[in-house]
Amino acid sequence: MAEQPDAVKLNWEQSDFERKCGFRGSRNTGVNMVFAFALGLLMSVLFYAGLYPLLSSYYIATMFYNRGPTQHATVLLACWTFAFLFIKWRKLAFQRQALALQVAPLDAGFSLTPETAPQVLERLYAVVDNPKHFLLFARIELALANLKNLRRVGDLDEVLRSQAENEENSVESSYTNVKGFIWAIPVLGFIGTVLGLSQAIGAFGVMLGGSTDIAQIKDGLKGVTAGLATAFETTLVALVAALALQILLNALKKREEDFLDDCTEYALRHVVTKLRITDAPDTQSATSPGAAEHQPA
Repeated sequence: MAEQPDAVKLNWEQSDFERKCGFRGSRNTGVNMVFAFALGLLMSVLFYAGLYPLLSSYYIATMFYNRGPTQHATVLLACWTFAFLFIKWRKLAFQRQALALQVAPLDAGFSLTPETAPQVLERLYAVVDNPKHFLLFARIELALANLKNLRRVGDLDEVLRSQAENEENSVESSYTNVKGFIWAIPVLGFIGTVLGLSQAIGAFGVMLGGSTDIAQIKDGLKGVTAGLATAFETTLVALVAALALQILLNALKKREEDFLDDCTEYALRHVVTKLRITDAPDTQSATSPGAAEHQPA
């Protein structure tokens, strides 16, 4: 009997974080970079809007507002990276909900065979809207779909392991862009350092070539100190942001690797251990064992 729509327990179209926000959802725990940029840009605007009232009374606001364009670029790139990690964290939390669902019958006497596999697939389609959107269930669906072509229990295990390796590679590649961002953030800080030192040296040269009046010297020193402040503070902000983001990335990546291990354990416990396949002999003898060979008279 076909399941009713309200029997679906996990609905990717309605519950995936990117889909709920109106963007195209990426596969499994992948992140839509356009959505991440939009969210990061919004975070940057809110960050600067929150600092603006403090501009006249708090030095930290000045450190972000008056230190040149590289400081703004650093904040934007850091927010973009943080948005990426936040979206991936939400998508991973949703994917982990699949581990709580049971797709194979709990009956201890149930055996998974090519004949009973359609029952498992039917239940799989009943608990999620589309198995291909879930890392765990896409793996199980692929294995069950190929069950009739298998000759040994080990064949199914090999299919699952091969799929697991592909998913591990896919997860690793999903971090490529954000790793590049974290590498680029300190580079922006060093560019700000060069610009700040250039500004300071230029202001110092103007001061030396100017009047010896104490008021003009003080004005020249303001330009020197402003350049040095730009040089050091752009590097400080960039290094702190890169360090914090790298720690968050490592923690999230470890959590995602643990999830892949949990998926492998789930497939082994609920699929592989229930599989029953009668091995067929590879070849058959042309004559029955012990049969007397006919000799011509």
